[in-house]
Amino acid sequence: MKIKSILTALFVLGLSACSTVEKVVYRIDVPQGNYLEEASVKQLQTGMTKQQVQYLLGTPVLKDPFGTSTWHYVFLQQKGYETPEQHTLVVNFDKNGRVTNYDLDKPLPDANKEVLNNAIIEAPTTEKPSWWQFWK
Repeated sequence: MKIKSILTALFVLGLSACSTVEKVVYRIDVPQGNYLEEASVKQLQTGMTKQQVQYLLGTPVLKDPFGTSTWHYVFLQQKGYETPEQHTLVVNFDKNGRVTNYDLDKPLPDANKEVLNNAIIEAPTTEKPSWWQFWK
């Protein structure tokens, strides 16, 4: 009886140790916060008004609670089982409401970059020439 319970416990332990269920389940990509695009951030310039910045980038996630001179745009992207990647854009304004400077903590992912895929898109063309077109 004791041997059966030990063998059962070892079997269950061994079965759970080899489990890869978490990698089999599909996880969607989860973007959170302000979706920042590289093209929009490149259009940001010093001297722009608060209305222009809000039109370009949207409403900030966080405004400076002690004044309105600093806006924070936070973009968090988690793709499947990868670690989440956070991008933070800080926009500073002067007393007149004009952009004095802005800082992006790390570069945004390039949307124009093609995603590598190992699938074959086009089948190779192996057309056999006809018997009367022997020159091809």
